[in-house]
This record gives sequence, structure tokens and C-alpha cells, in this order.
Amino acid sequence: MTLTVSRDLHFKEVARSHVFWIGLIVLVATAGYTLVGYLELRGMRAGVLDLAIFDQGVRGYSEFGLPTSVTKEYLDGFHNEGFSLLGDHWSPILALLAPLYWINDGPFSLIFAQGLLFALAVPPLWLFTRRRLGAVAAYLVSFAYVVSWPIAQAVEFDFHEVAFAPMLIAWMVERHDAGRTRTAIVMGALLLLTKEDMGLVIAGFGLYLLTRGRFRAGAALLVGGVAAVLVATKVLIPFFGGRDGFYWRYEDLGDGPASALVQVLTHPIQTLALLGSPSDKLVTMGWLLLIVLGACLLSPLALLSLPLLAERMLSSYPHWWGVPFHYNAFLVIPLFLAAVDGIARFGPRIRVTWAAGALVAGLATMPLFAYGTIAATELGPDPAYVTIARRAVQTVPPGPMVAAALPLGASLTARNPVILWEPEPSYETPPWVVAFTRWKTTPFDSVEAQVAEVERLRSTGYRTVFDEGGFVVLHRFASF
Repeated sequence: MTLTVSRDLHFKEVARSHVFWIGLIVLVATAGYTLVGYLELRGMRAGVLDLAIFDQGVRGYSEFGLPTSVTKEYLDGFHNEGFSLLGDHWSPILALLAPLYWINDGPFSLIFAQGLLFALAVPPLWLFTRRRLGAVAAYLVSFAYVVSWPIAQAVEFDFHEVAFAPMLIAWMVERHDAGRTRTAIVMGALLLLTKEDMGLVIAGFGLYLLTRGRFRAGAALLVGGVAAVLVATKVLIPFFGGRDGFYWRYEDLGDGPASALVQVLTHPIQTLALLGSPSDKLVTMGWLLLIVLGACLLSPLALLSLPLLAERMLSSYPHWWGVPFHYNAFLVIPLFLAAVDGIARFGPRIRVTWAAGALVAGLATMPLFAYGTIAATELGPDPAYVTIARRAVQTVPPGPMVAAALPLGASLTARNPVILWEPEPSYETPPWVVAFTRWKTTPFDSVEAQVAEVERLRSTGYRTVFDEGGFVVLHRFASF
């Protein structure tokens, strides 16, 4: 079934008969997602990368400045004083979260915002599904989205700009489907402010329109989406102090977009082979198809996901291939929209059966991903290291800069400038260091390296003010 201009579902009709239940789903999902983030923060599992980074950036917006991050300033070789996160990723939409910091100046504001934003994808998804499959299927699909593993992985992994993407993508497609082109354009424009590669989603939508015979609009979105990516990465990010090739992870294709394009065009078979090698990529794609029981393959709307999926699976960067972290949350709404559109060609019984099956698949996989891990952790006895970690963090007074081990930075960022504790940094280490030597933590290669760094700091004048359970707090009386 194609996307057609349809007005059979007016907002007033929805408000009269379904708004309460849709709103209830949004509220419950928001509460659940926020609880997950809170448990991660309370349990010292949310860290410097990346909750502290975003906390610093949004705080900058809340103070009517640029989204500067001292963590990022001393990370990845930037070392630019007052480094703006706009030089890392093109995500100016984060400024919309600034008012939350006028109410609560701390990372929990981001955790709540993320939960709400993910939940707000439900209304447009429900509307689109109701138009295609009916109200019963719309509720089943909405629940399937809420419990889906990509969203679980995202809410468990600190905070990221991806929280805006499902809602904006869903409204863009749904409003276009409803004949509200202007609103769809606004949503697409906001999507381009979410991350530098969101132009690929716009380009994918353009590809879809081309298959529908909308040649002028499709070509415009295809060209415009690619152009938006190039402008963001080649012009806007460097303007704010970043490097346009910093996130280039396509060494198998070439050393830049131009050489990669030549490689793709001249060696298409080799390029396709990269999509399935190593096998981790195929496993991830299998899990993604399971969300919608493969029904996304029945609709040309699947083209919406194709550029984003290719961006990751053609990469040489392992973090982009797998199921952990937040990357798959960009894809979950496009997959559901395509699946709904594809299954609509069948009769009412198959439609509802598929929607129920998608929900069952979502519920069945919940224990296998983030929710299962969190439940096992929270239902067990409170780990001693959490109690010790809290005491270690409380040893540091508010105000001075702190180099913190990865799991501890988010607990300090509301009251201290925080950078990541690193081995033998090229810059002067701040006066306070909260180290960790119980198990390996990023960016160290081993526990032995962490112990060695603690000893090195002691040899340079730091004294130990706390040492228990693998947590070591060091202090040096000097300015930073």
C-alpha cells in the first residue's frame, strides 16, 4: 500500500475517543524510561561518556551560551578551551532542553527529557498505524515500540541526541501521510538539527517518494538530505572547532567521502560484502528485523532506514555494528512505519495477528537486553562498590575540577567541572582525581595500567584522601 493523502482520521475524532489511552501510554512509557535512567545514575553506571558531556553542554545553553564541554575539551585530542559540542556533533536541537536546567540543574533533567522524548513518538506512530491497520493494531504496535530493545538500550546508555529522532521521524512521515506537508517539512527541518547524519533519513524519504512517482519532491529530498550532511560535517562542525573527518570510520572504502564513493561505484560487490562482514553486522540486522517480524521488507518505506543502516554497517568501527549503545534507536521508528505500511496490504486478521506478534516479540526479548541486565542488578543485593563509590564521590568538595573514572563522572558533573581520568595525559591533571582500580575502565587497557597511573600521580605530589574497595581519591594543592 502506498502513502496517500488521507483525512479519515481527524484530530478532533482522536481527541474524543482515544486521546486518554494514548496519553496514558506516553505517561507510563515516560515513567518507565526515566526510572531506567535514574537507576543507572543512582547505581553509578552512568558515566563521563556521555552523560557528563551532555550535562555540561545543555548547562551552557541554559546559561545563554554555547554548549561548551570541559570533558570534550580534554578528550580526543581537541584541547580547545571552551570547546563547543557543536564542533563534535551538529545537534543544536539540544538547546530546547535548556529550560529544564532552570528547574533542576543536573543530569537527571536529561534522563527525564530522554524518557519523555522517546515516549512522544507513540502518538504519531499510533495515528499512522490506525490509518493503515485500525485502532486495535495501533495500540499493539505502540506497545511493541515502547518495549522494543533499541529503545531499551538507548535509555540504559546515559543520554544522547537520538532521543529526538523517533518522534521527529514519526511526525514527519505521519504528517506527510495525512496531507499536512508544511508540518512534515517543519519536522524534517528539526530532524536536521538533531545530528549531522539525519540528512540521510531525509534522503531515504526522498528515495521512497521516487518509488511513488513523486520525482520532483523525491529528488529534492534526496539531494537536499545529502547536501545537509555535507554542510553539517564540512562547514558547520569545523566552524565550531571540530574536525570534519573526525568520525570517518570507513578505512575499507577510502580516506574520505569522495574516495569512498568511487570505491562503492567501481567495486559494488566488495561493498556489499562489507555489509555482512564480520558476522556481528548480520546479527544486529537480524535483531532489527525481529522487532517487526520482517514486515518492513514488504514496503518501500524501508528505504527510509537504508542510508542509516548502510552508514553503520559499511563502517570499520565495531561500536556501530552491534546491539549495545543507542545507535539502533535511530532505526526503530522507520522500521515500524515500513512494517505497518507493508502489512496493510493484507486482511484485518493478518494485520492484527502481525501487530500482536510484534508485541510478543518485543516482550520476549526484554530480558535479553538492557531491562534484563538492570533487573538482575537491582533485584540483587546492593553492590558494596556502589556504597563505597558514593562515599568516594562525597570526598570531593563542590567547585574544583575533577578527573573522574568513567563510571563516576555523572555523579559529580552537577557540582564540579569533570573530565575523564586518562593514563598519563598530555595536559596538567586537575587538583582532584577520582580513580578506580577494581576492574578495567575506559580508556585504560588494564587494571594494572590504572594502578600504575595512581602510583604515578602519587609520585608527582598527589596525596590519598580516600582509598577503599578500588576507589582512590587523590588531591593536589595546586591550581588547574
